[in-house]
Amino acid sequence: MRIIAGIAKGVHLKVPLKSHIRPTTDLVRGAIFSILESITDNWSRVLDIYAGTGALGIEAISRGAEWADFVEQDIRCCDIIKENLEKAGFADNGHVYCTNVKRALTFLHYKYNIIFADPPYALPKPDEFIPELAISDMMDVGTILVVPHSSRVSFGQVYGQLGLVKERRHGDTMISVYRKEAK
Repeated sequence: MRIIAGIAKGVHLKVPLKSHIRPTTDLVRGAIFSILESITDNWSRVLDIYAGTGALGIEAISRGAEWADFVEQDIRCCDIIKENLEKAGFADNGHVYCTNVKRALTFLHYKYNIIFADPPYALPKPDEFIPELAISDMMDVGTILVVPHSSRVSFGQVYGQLGLVKERRHGDTMISVYRKEAK
């Protein structure tokens, strides 16, 4: 796996061996960033939850994000994200929180422009985490939520103030993109 565009293009990212994580493929990451480039130009602060290797957040930094926070509960993956940030030259552009997403929602109070939520296909279901994100302090009007997920799982059109902006399918992966709207 490698960074596909931006100032760190071509840098290979470490992936844990024998792991439960399913790294987002280059094709799907390319599609995600193509969608983002068509709907926003505000990349200053991003959040990568269920971060795995950190590929989405690191790709965002490579493409111009000033800062990325990463939330991952697997300690091995947390160490790999830190290594990948260092390898890409972005150690000063991000922070890794080694905790679960539910707990991170209680203490992360920054406003993010883009949130990547790439949970394992097996869990959680969208109704278990998207409504919590929608009302969290992390989302402001205009915040974009990107959720790559199994195409076998249906996601809603609206979660509170989050409205579906785009959906695109790539093989077994569906990319659902939401934007927080004003009340």
